[in-house]
Amino acid sequence: MNNIRILDTGINLVKNVKTYNFGINSINNLKSVLEKRKNENSYLAHQEKIIFFIDNFFENDNDLLSKLNKSNKDIFIFVDTKEEPSTSKVDLFKKLLIKKDFQNPLAIVGLGGGSTMDYAKAIANLLTNAGNASDYQGWDLVKNPAIYKIGIPTISGTGAEATRTCVMTNSETGLKLGMNSDFTVFDHIIMDPNLSKSVPSEQYFYTGMDAFIHCIESLNGSYRSSIADAYSRETLRLCNEVFLSDDMKSDINREKLMVASYLGGCAIASSYVGVVHPFSAALSVVLKIHHCLANCIVMRGMEEFYSDHYKIFWDMVSIQNVNIPKGICEKLTDKQYGELIDSTVIHEKPLTNALGIGFRKKLTDKKIIEIFKKM
Repeated sequence: MNNIRILDTGINLVKNVKTYNFGINSINNLKSVLEKRKNENSYLAHQEKIIFFIDNFFENDNDLLSKLNKSNKDIFIFVDTKEEPSTSKVDLFKKLLIKKDFQNPLAIVGLGGGSTMDYAKAIANLLTNAGNASDYQGWDLVKNPAIYKIGIPTISGTGAEATRTCVMTNSETGLKLGMNSDFTVFDHIIMDPNLSKSVPSEQYFYTGMDAFIHCIESLNGSYRSSIADAYSRETLRLCNEVFLSDDMKSDINREKLMVASYLGGCAIASSYVGVVHPFSAALSVVLKIHHCLANCIVMRGMEEFYSDHYKIFWDMVSIQNVNIPKGICEKLTDKQYGELIDSTVIHEKPLTNALGIGFRKKLTDKKIIEIFKKM
């Protein structure tokens, strides 16, 4: 009963993305989606401005940018994704947009990976809710409906296109937490497998593993649902086909992975992550390691928690000839280990989901450091 009480935060009432386009060249549907929104809502006739958050990887990709049909009333914001989203950066974007009179746009479009889409979701919430990004880190703190938003993933795995959260590191506390709300879910998504062609192979693998890891954590947790289990099993099947194959980036495999990313996001929206993500969040906060790579590094210490999938993961690493850094936590200071511990155990819900209400009896400080040293 205690486990259920801690984990029961309304996940039994799930909101999914309302509509989507899928398939090769589906990005060409963006113009009609925006026109339909405007035409079907007469009260929006005066709202023509569109905010585009775009991964700066595409800043000079004129072919892709032309497909967005930007008008002189719209604004492109190119997002530097070397660092993961932070509350302070979100607040700066909000101030910039208000200063430029973009507080009430027709739509916000997020094109890129999980970080770029998370910025789009966060700003969509903040433009209709007073205060700062840090005010809304937690569960169901957003009170007003967000600006209409469209997600266009250019890499597959995070599930950001499907989930009700946008994850940010709090600039003051150093904690990595999500803005979890039904208002955070995209209104429409466009999934075009062609957009992931240019992703470097190792980044493609690291990000794809986020979908794989979401689902092994969900299936091994105590907070289960038949729907989440179904999403998770299919996601794992697709990931196995992609990453145990000779060519993980073939046309068909890029399509499969884009489906796996979406389904994995739906799975985790109906359940919880487990042991991997709290340790990964700590690596991101303390050592500034990107989330998806951090997940893969954490798998070095996960054999006792996810033994079957641990073996499959390392088979995938071997087949795809991917480098997973090792030894990053061997020579840290006591202060750094203390920060890693604090940044791990703060994630009470996923650790309770994985290990039970008394997870701190299993994850003592000594045990946590022991696990980090395996990385």
